[in-house]
Amino acid sequence: MNGAESLVRTLVSSGVEVCFSNPGTSEMHFVAALDRVPGMRAVLALFEGAVTGMADGYGRMAEKPACTLLHLGPGLANGLANLHNARRAATPIVNIVGDHATYHAQYDAPLASDIAGFARPVSAWVHSSPTALTVAADGARAVQAALQPPGQIATLILPADTAWNDAEGEAPALPRPEPSRVSDEAVYRAVAALRNGKKTTVVIRGAALKERGLTAAGRIAAKSGARIACDTFTARIQRGAGRVMLQRIPYFAEQIVEFFQDTEQLVIVGSKPPVSFFAYPGKPSWGLPQDATIHYLAHAHEDGVGALEALADALGAPKESAHIAAFRKPDGIEDKFNQFTIGQAIARHLPEGAIISDEGATSGAGTSVATATAAPHDHLGLTGGSIGQGLPVATGAAVAAPHRKVVCIHGDGGAMYTLQALWTQAREKLDVTTVIFANRSYAILNIELARVGAGNPGPKALSMLDLHNPNLDWVQLAQGMGVEASRATTIRDFESQFEAAMKQRGPRLIEAVL
Repeated sequence: MNGAESLVRTLVSSGVEVCFSNPGTSEMHFVAALDRVPGMRAVLALFEGAVTGMADGYGRMAEKPACTLLHLGPGLANGLANLHNARRAATPIVNIVGDHATYHAQYDAPLASDIAGFARPVSAWVHSSPTALTVAADGARAVQAALQPPGQIATLILPADTAWNDAEGEAPALPRPEPSRVSDEAVYRAVAALRNGKKTTVVIRGAALKERGLTAAGRIAAKSGARIACDTFTARIQRGAGRVMLQRIPYFAEQIVEFFQDTEQLVIVGSKPPVSFFAYPGKPSWGLPQDATIHYLAHAHEDGVGALEALADALGAPKESAHIAAFRKPDGIEDKFNQFTIGQAIARHLPEGAIISDEGATSGAGTSVATATAAPHDHLGLTGGSIGQGLPVATGAAVAAPHRKVVCIHGDGGAMYTLQALWTQAREKLDVTTVIFANRSYAILNIELARVGAGNPGPKALSMLDLHNPNLDWVQLAQGMGVEASRATTIRDFESQFEAAMKQRGPRLIEAVL
């Protein structure tokens, strides 16, 4: 058994079942080991940014890591943007990055680079295996590191000779770390805060945005009258009929300030105090009133679900939650063709248990509003703000949950970053329906150009934000990668196409020309 096989066997025994991959020469022994070791599914992507985004979507839904297989420093660097998003999502991922053989490093070959230097900004754990005799144990450590609550990225660098030299065998799986229990004092402080009569907002993130945590939060709201909110972009939140509805913190700086203007105290569960995404001339970066107090009920590494349930019980909250969404489908849809009527059509036909991967950008609000009372579903957001996440996250989510319909809503500009994910969807026959909002623009940047005070833009500046000349043809792009595709220019066309997509299996794309 060589080092690569010992590593693959260790990953499988540690619960890693999927490898999203774009390999090169240095990784060939790992690739060969995938045939010799049962239990590891190999999923090929045509670009490393798609690989890392797929691992992110998989980890969010499976709640355990996939591994990526990346080629040297340049391959890892190509995947950094979606690893940034995954880090912000607290997604468990194990990166396996091939390197030159240890004895070859002295020659400074053309592909030599500082792999650890590329990895550190997005990784909580980085290690290079020095020998084939330790690589299996290093792999077990990497999985354990990725599972450290609330979830993080571990990068294991695998020199080529470490992969091909003889190894002693696989290493046993290490214990899965559990989130820390919150202290009784933290619960008591939160109880006192909720009873002091001040206007309170509770901001929730992480695992507490699934049904158990939401139910406890709704009980707290029913007892205390506190407003329950979540971050602008969440890694995963369970929404729809029968679930507690939260208020989402807005995106723009002045909207954040307005949202919190009456908040006298903030109770945080796994999140951080609100700040604006960017600095703007004359606008605040800090979202809270200056005299607002902050209480941490649970930090990100702690058990936020248990903390909310303990708080609800300590308050004497009723068993029934407040703000439960009632199931409601739009009865009729106007003839207008825009993000809001598209959102209503999606809400009318979204099946129960669906997963929405949302990178709708400026066109996504309509879907978010309409689906709040749709069939119960999971929503995966753009956590780190680096565009090009939606398609690969949808792909990874479909691998993790093959019996659930995945719907990806995406702006056309961001989708071009990782459109290679469509090829993987076709190759793996994944049940993903993609809706492309084709407004032929980086529309958010047209808004930001005015907001940052850059002056009156001229034709050269405006051309940098425009996606006409030539127009992107998403039907041809999708069909060229093996995905069935159609174009909608009216709401009736769109609803008919989307309804049909929800009744069939396999990858499908609808280009909504706005």
